[in-house]
Amino acid sequence: METRIKGIAASDGVGIAPAYLLTKPNLSFEKYHISDVNVEKRRLHNAFDNIIANLKSTKKNLTGKLSDDDLAIFDTHIAILNDPEMIKQVETRITNQRLNAESAFTEVISKAIKTLQAMTGNEYMQERATDFQNIHDQVLAKLEGKELPNLRSLDHPVIVVAHSIGPSDTSQMDARFVKGIITDLGGRTSHAAIMARSLQIPAIVGCNDITSRIENGQEIVVDGFEGTGIIDPSFTTIEQYQNIANKFMNIREQWQRMIDQPSVTADGHSYKIAANIGSSVDIPAVIENGADGVGLFRTEFLYMKSDHLPTEEEQFIAYRRAVEQLNGKRLVVRTLDIGGDKPLSFMPLPKEMNPFLGYRAIRIALDRPEMFRTQLRALLRASEYGKISIMFPMITTLEELQKAKQIYYEEQAKLAVNHPQIGQDIRLGMMIEVPLAALNADRLASEVEFFSIGTNDLIQYCFAADRGNDAVSYLYQPLNPTFLKLIKHIIDAGHAHNTIVAMCGEMAGDRYALPLLIGMGLDVYSMSAGSILRTRSMMRKLDRRKCEQLYQKAIATCDSMTAVKELVQKWLLKN
Repeated sequence: METRIKGIAASDGVGIAPAYLLTKPNLSFEKYHISDVNVEKRRLHNAFDNIIANLKSTKKNLTGKLSDDDLAIFDTHIAILNDPEMIKQVETRITNQRLNAESAFTEVISKAIKTLQAMTGNEYMQERATDFQNIHDQVLAKLEGKELPNLRSLDHPVIVVAHSIGPSDTSQMDARFVKGIITDLGGRTSHAAIMARSLQIPAIVGCNDITSRIENGQEIVVDGFEGTGIIDPSFTTIEQYQNIANKFMNIREQWQRMIDQPSVTADGHSYKIAANIGSSVDIPAVIENGADGVGLFRTEFLYMKSDHLPTEEEQFIAYRRAVEQLNGKRLVVRTLDIGGDKPLSFMPLPKEMNPFLGYRAIRIALDRPEMFRTQLRALLRASEYGKISIMFPMITTLEELQKAKQIYYEEQAKLAVNHPQIGQDIRLGMMIEVPLAALNADRLASEVEFFSIGTNDLIQYCFAADRGNDAVSYLYQPLNPTFLKLIKHIIDAGHAHNTIVAMCGEMAGDRYALPLLIGMGLDVYSMSAGSILRTRSMMRKLDRRKCEQLYQKAIATCDSMTAVKELVQKWLLKN
């Protein structure tokens, strides 16, 4: 008998295949005292060397298939295994306490895992805890001669069922065999959700207990449109969803015809649909999906994967490479957005109770201006090779924005001594992701040429709900009518000063949000590359005047996000 599971729709599409439980074997072990210290150390180092060799080989095989940011996870794991301090602590326990390798290693790495896990609310540190746990499991499995689940070894279609999915898991996925993803944990902005959309794999997250309700090999349907999982589907249900999958495949083929088409509504109003990227490696996907440009270049990854503060020359080369590849399309660069939740190994930052509300982004840039000036100089120099816009993140007050602009103009003036035209084509803008900035949008708009609304953070701040906390994921409500009114206020404030208003959060690629955003007058929609053609195709079927009426009806008649979504669903069926 079929069983239906409800979760959060994370990536469009339908997957039908047997379940593949991403669960590890029993890695329990006995703690005992050894007689030969050298033998035990050799066991430990053989395990380390074997794992490192496998990681290097896998990274080499995936280079060119994954972005630099996805490949960086392998370097992170190799660095953990090569950490001399960690190795020293394990060897000391083997030598002094004569512990077996499993016990000595587990004692050391478990201490690091507990420290990282204790940093609640710190998404970056939670991911690092996952990395350490992953290494722990790999080493124990190697020491015990056991095999861990290996998605790279798949040779048949499956639905991956997991408690949670991290970067090391998604980096192994082959879309030919992984037909869907369903997890206990996660929200629409979780790593698993974002990667699933990039890989165009149907996904449902936040199902709470799916791993305890399904067994390996059980047939399962993943409905990534509605967030529904169906265990042991009937023949009729499979047939129904196979038809949906076939229709979606045909629709995707139609989307491919949109690559070179303009982003316009049915009644001829033009917009820009851009892509969010983490490095220049992502640009081929931007071009393949016909983006009108890059609406968000997350520069922090340049810093996070480095063991030193990137020099002006290193940054210049990275920005120049990115803008040249766009062949005349605009590159919107967000200045360094690091902080307590995204620490740098070479730049210790104070530990904070709530890093999302702490020392981060523009606050660090203004406090450490030399680092900020280096980045701005690199961007100014790169602007001679293509269209670049610069936006400042986490702006809260007018004073912060004015100080950031002052520093920018000082660096521009210095470079202009030898390059008089430098920076003439650069547009300056800011992120709107703090509620106070949203409320003060009218005054801020007079200072910049564009806004970019970062809905992921703006939602979590408006709803006082950590977007990395599954217990409050129900408060991720981009279609909440009160929140929609705030977005409209930002757009109207920008337009009153001829300021372009863009959006670079997940909401920009939400098919239910699109007609509302068009109705509000949003100018630029920036999203993951895989969502661009779907959005452009949908946009070309919408009439702006009717979208305006839809928005007005939504805020006049709806009291909840659910009511807005139902209204939009019914409206889309008629239009």
